[in-house]
Amino acid sequence: MSHPAWLTAKFIECVLKDANNDNSISVTQISVTNATNKGDNYSSELYRVNFDVTRDGIAGKGSVIVKANYSTEGVHKDLIEDTKIFDNEIQMMTKTLREMESVLQDGTKFGGQCYYSQVKNPAMLIIEDLTPLGFRLADRQARLDLPHCKLALQRLAKFHASSVLVCEKDPQVRKDHRRGMFSAEFPPAVLTFFISGMRSLAKIANSWPELSEDCKKKFKKIADSAYSKACEIGKLREDEFNVINHGDFWVNNMMFKYDKGNVTDHIFVDFQMCHYGTPAFDLLYFLNTSVSEEVLMDHKDHLIEEYHKTLFETMRKIGCKACAPTLEYISTILAEKEFIGFLFSCTAFPIMIVDKSDVQGLEEMLEGDQADFNSKAYQNEAFRKIMVPRLQDWNSRGVLD
Repeated sequence: MSHPAWLTAKFIECVLKDANNDNSISVTQISVTNATNKGDNYSSELYRVNFDVTRDGIAGKGSVIVKANYSTEGVHKDLIEDTKIFDNEIQMMTKTLREMESVLQDGTKFGGQCYYSQVKNPAMLIIEDLTPLGFRLADRQARLDLPHCKLALQRLAKFHASSVLVCEKDPQVRKDHRRGMFSAEFPPAVLTFFISGMRSLAKIANSWPELSEDCKKKFKKIADSAYSKACEIGKLREDEFNVINHGDFWVNNMMFKYDKGNVTDHIFVDFQMCHYGTPAFDLLYFLNTSVSEEVLMDHKDHLIEEYHKTLFETMRKIGCKACAPTLEYISTILAEKEFIGFLFSCTAFPIMIVDKSDVQGLEEMLEGDQADFNSKAYQNEAFRKIMVPRLQDWNSRGVLD
């Protein structure tokens, strides 16, 4: 496959020498492949680089992941540069994440090691390949069963708890990660994505006979203002309990390790959207995009309890000055901010579970006809079966009002 001209054996060798402070490293015979399939990642180009390596005279094999901004001009490249999400991820992976792991003092690893980063020409990170460590992605279309969900939320709780202590030690960290997905500073293309998605779904949902007329009417009415409403609901409020959110906490931004078929470990990937704010953001994003429908219906309360238990125990163990929120508080903010989950279900979720043959890149979605925005994802029968009862439930509880 073709890859950037700068991605050479010599470049990887220099990176590894600097990262390991070891001039004995020699890299030859690199092989570059796409690290993900179309539809698995929307914010960057990801390459897996395999290579032959010699260190202290001992020959072996190695691999790294290269994450770079899009090399071609277009709305996608401009969007990534305007949102400065690479800057955010570099700050997370080189500083904040390591501090969060350190305060836990239990060996927890939130993400792979960052070997090299630069903010432009092009923006890129060279990071540890987690696959040789036994980690792999789950099935985005099937979503996660109960054991995977429990492990993911336990790890998220440790992520949130450690961020509280890091922010207490250095309040500047809160400012370093202030731009989330609902930031007023994001470029117009972000607004276009959400509004176009809501309009497209409103149009298609209008043809669903099993959806009540009242629900269709309300959905159409709020389509244009949904993103603005979510921004208002999700904006930072200093009087609330706040954490550093992962910000893009869905099934393809985490990897799992297994032993004899049983899931045993979890690790995060992709820290571009990390931001300081209510933990309801990560929880609502995850519950509405990554949990199987059966688990969501039968075990939602149990999952929230698991999250809270780990959050409470971790904050106490590491010595946070702030008191951990009660389970009642977590349940209350999830209910108060549920509109955020509704918006994710309507816009991000259909893209996440679309058939591989119908996947569109972000460039295709944003540059295409807004009236027909991502229509194949919305016309997916599996998505329809999930969304009809969800919409009816939200309508009955006043979320669409």
